[in-house]
Amino acid sequence: MRYFLHLAYDGTRFHGWQIQPGTLTVQQELDRCLSQILRQPVYSLGSGRTDSGVHASHQVAHFDAELPEGLDLDTLLYRLNRALPADMRGYLVHPVPPTAHARFDARVRTYEYHVRLVPDPFAAPHTLYLDRAPDVTAMNEAAAYLIGDHDFTSFSKVGGSEKHYRCLCYEAGWHPTPGGVVFRIRANRFVRGMVRLVVGTLLTVGKGKLTPDEFREVFQSLNRVHASGAAKAQGLFLCRVEYPAGLVPTELLPTGLPYFAG
Repeated sequence: MRYFLHLAYDGTRFHGWQIQPGTLTVQQELDRCLSQILRQPVYSLGSGRTDSGVHASHQVAHFDAELPEGLDLDTLLYRLNRALPADMRGYLVHPVPPTAHARFDARVRTYEYHVRLVPDPFAAPHTLYLDRAPDVTAMNEAAAYLIGDHDFTSFSKVGGSEKHYRCLCYEAGWHPTPGGVVFRIRANRFVRGMVRLVVGTLLTVGKGKLTPDEFREVFQSLNRVHASGAAKAQGLFLCRVEYPAGLVPTELLPTGLPYFAG
């Protein structure tokens, strides 16, 4: 049987999602705990590969396994959460068709980048602190150029394995939050390093060092060297992964969690 697991994690300790030799990753810990509980080798595959230090309030992974006799899915989830480290948690596991794929069947993904404008020592691992408020109006004017079907070469890390850099962006904008602002971007796909490079360049606009029209020129240049530096990892969250109707039982998704709202 193939299963989808919906999970969240604090990425501070992890060197990204994907298994890498000699370092701690989210996928490594998830596979270790699933294999331990199910008493068989289990290999998960995520909807996307978050980078080192990046968080997820909604990640989806699929895995294939035969549940031991007498083990139901609620008990599996309970035992998984007891086995996982405290900075990882599963929220829902459910069966899917054998051809379902956590990455290739995902239609839309949403990322948020959190900026704090009021000092808060408890928020430090999950936000970028700025001692001066950026020009949100200018940043939103610039961000509007991202919406649509575009080539995001200017906002991609050099050396990525992507076959192309086109992404269909449905939403991109900054929103006020208590004590700060959050950037939300929603698209069908993201190329390597894209969100942090977009945020870093938008913050340059917010500081008055780049105009919205100059941001558009950077974007349309298709040249990575024209973009600003990437924003730091700790403020970035993968916060929602959307699938075709019927693949995920939305009526079973837990309420009160930010990535299931809206």
